[in-house]
Amino acid sequence: MRGALRSYGCIFAAGCLWGTNGLFVKLMQGCGSSSAYTGFVRIVLSLLILTVITLVKEGPKAFKISKNTLISCLLLGLVCQALYNYVYSSAINSLGVSFACVMTYMSPAFASVISYFLFREKFGPNKYLAMALNLAGCVLTVTGGRLSGMSFAVSGLLFGLASAACYSLVGIFGRLASGESSPYVVATYNFLFGSIFLGLFGHPWTTVENPLEPGILLYGFIYALIPTGICYIIYFTGVSRIKESSKVPVVASVENVIAVLIGVLVFGEKVGIGNMVGILLVLCSIAVMNLELPTGRRRAGRRIRIGAHGHAAV
Repeated sequence: MRGALRSYGCIFAAGCLWGTNGLFVKLMQGCGSSSAYTGFVRIVLSLLILTVITLVKEGPKAFKISKNTLISCLLLGLVCQALYNYVYSSAINSLGVSFACVMTYMSPAFASVISYFLFREKFGPNKYLAMALNLAGCVLTVTGGRLSGMSFAVSGLLFGLASAACYSLVGIFGRLASGESSPYVVATYNFLFGSIFLGLFGHPWTTVENPLEPGILLYGFIYALIPTGICYIIYFTGVSRIKESSKVPVVASVENVIAVLIGVLVFGEKVGIGNMVGILLVLCSIAVMNLELPTGRRRAGRRIRIGAHGHAAV
């Protein structure tokens, strides 16, 4: 049980670090960076940082990985980095920032369905309740309950669903990749393939006037080091020890809460009652997802429990 709590604690910590992404995006854009170039700088510098850390900590031999791990890392870079950046940006262009963000947090539902077929993970009452609370909480946290100003387009909705699907696969591919290799190696290969795919298909350096602007590179380095490189090491450490991938997006959704708090504390953004209710619902969904709820049945004199105790890795 302690091992499971530590693993979920890693994912929770990673979600908190991811919540600072908006801060660095705004700082880099203030120096003249575009959204595409900000994401590219983040991934490329993370690759360089993680390569050095992995070489120092584990040596060159650590980069020799199995074919299955290589394929999982390639899918992480292609689907969860390059493709996710494309479909999420497209969703923002069609739907606006708020609704695109809300669509992304349908990822727990995708993760649950995929995990059921891939890992035969069971659905329990706590999962249904947690996913409902999580989706409602994310909607309220981002919008405050004000949906009237949002635009809807079929193409935008498809891009939004695609972004949720890509986001849900981070934990699943990460779990597959981390089974045989260390989190350091998995994170490094993740950013290697992400850099390659984004560079080949996006050419993000063409979207800014001065790609080597010192301010962009300085903030980009901090962005790559803390809420990206170190964050992914922590995240993959937790994912590698968890046997219920459907729980991962719910726990990581604390990112949404931290992002709102940073908006209030750093940028002076206003938060209403709806936003506060949303934050509480997100936190409640994380707690509910990891509760042990009795099913009402007994087997061999013991209650059958569904939750982290029954399925989480140690």
